[in-house]
Amino acid sequence: MAATPSTMRALGTPIPSFRLPDLEGRIVSPDQFRAAPALLVAFICHHCPFVRHIRHEFSQFAKEYQTRGLAVVAINSNDVIAFPEDGPDGMRQEARDAGYSFPYLFDESQEIAKSFCAACTPDLFLFDAAATLVYRGQFDDSRPRSAVPVTGRDLRAAADAVLESRAVSATQKPSIGCNIKWKHGNAPDYGSTPLTLGR
Repeated sequence: MAATPSTMRALGTPIPSFRLPDLEGRIVSPDQFRAAPALLVAFICHHCPFVRHIRHEFSQFAKEYQTRGLAVVAINSNDVIAFPEDGPDGMRQEARDAGYSFPYLFDESQEIAKSFCAACTPDLFLFDAAATLVYRGQFDDSRPRSAVPVTGRDLRAAADAVLESRAVSATQKPSIGCNIKWKHGNAPDYGSTPLTLGR
């Protein structure tokens, strides 16, 4: 199964601004979560087997950590002309099947994925109360068709730290998943973007 790693954008970078519609057409932005101690932004999609592999445990993680104050937002940036199953109907089905308790947003222009340097699904970005990046990496070590159970261990450790006002470990493993399905000619070149690789 072909896989794309996350770009591992430099820790400490500020959250990019965005205004995107949820599945009911309501506009969601990071400003709505200023009072939260942390905000998780997850790039996911309906059809990706890597997302399907963690979907239910990720949904449970979100529900559990939302009770502790974590704000969660998911974004789908895929080209829905080439991949219609990732369109709004597929997003609604995904949200119903997995029991998502957070806004699921559609980045039709793909500009928000670019601003985050998102590369794959799932791609996870955790920001602290100051809206700076403290974690970007994998949910856990499990992968489709692996014997490793899905636990969310890596993301849970990072979320625990930030919610408990502790430093998040800078040793982070990149997420691995399907590449974001860019529109023709729209694939970004992250070569000039500040990234931190191999940490």
